[in-house]
Amino acid sequence: MMSWQFFVLFVAMLFVGMLIAVLAGWRIAVRHRARGPDGIWGKTGAVDGAIFGLMGLLLAFTFSGAATRFEARRALIAEEANAIGTSYLRLDLLPPETQPPLREAFRRYVRSRLEVYDKIPDVDAVKAALRKSAHIQNEIWQQTVAAAQKSDRHALMALALSSLNQMIDITTTRTVAFYAHPPQVIFIMLGVTVLVSSLLAGYSMSVAGRPSTLHIMMFILLVGVSVYVILDFEYPRIGLIRIDPIDSVLVDTLERMK
Repeated sequence: MMSWQFFVLFVAMLFVGMLIAVLAGWRIAVRHRARGPDGIWGKTGAVDGAIFGLMGLLLAFTFSGAATRFEARRALIAEEANAIGTSYLRLDLLPPETQPPLREAFRRYVRSRLEVYDKIPDVDAVKAALRKSAHIQNEIWQQTVAAAQKSDRHALMALALSSLNQMIDITTTRTVAFYAHPPQVIFIMLGVTVLVSSLLAGYSMSVAGRPSTLHIMMFILLVGVSVYVILDFEYPRIGLIRIDPIDSVLVDTLERMK
């Protein structure tokens, strides 16, 4: 699993790579001009435009997908909090003597769910927390089924079990959403396209003689920051763009259980 150190290293390497590519493109162009001033100048606009267009499309689509997944993950946190809160309230439908241990199990369950995402980016710790959460889930389910069997109010028991089933199902949905990212080849293709575009940008700048420091820095900065923001959206518990504050709805749910 990625960490913020990886983000910093990746973006730093991308900035350096883009700078080297721009300067390399400019030097290649200077050599070409020295060999023949009437060479290929003005004849590669279609190719340049296609490559820059491809870079723009990759940036746009990866950004849009990352932002969509970010919003979906936030919505799932609220959905899980609602499911847990509803299930907890419906414990009132169970026989009174069965409620205290279930309420305590619910509190342990919410704490375990918060612990899962607190452990990121430690993969082993996350998996251990998921196993603990699943164990408490099973404990709650078994206790609820046993309590329902003691009651003769079957319609009310079905209502309690259905909300509990929804609470359990949302954990799978959140886990899938947590691991849902584009294939690594997409990011590799994006990085290669950015570097190739930087090379062509430097090549084109040679027409004006000396390369413009301002244009080089603006190009590198804007493209590099765009790539970083995409990664930040994809992994919102690691970088600067955080989804952690939304966990407060689960914390509030836990507080209401006391």
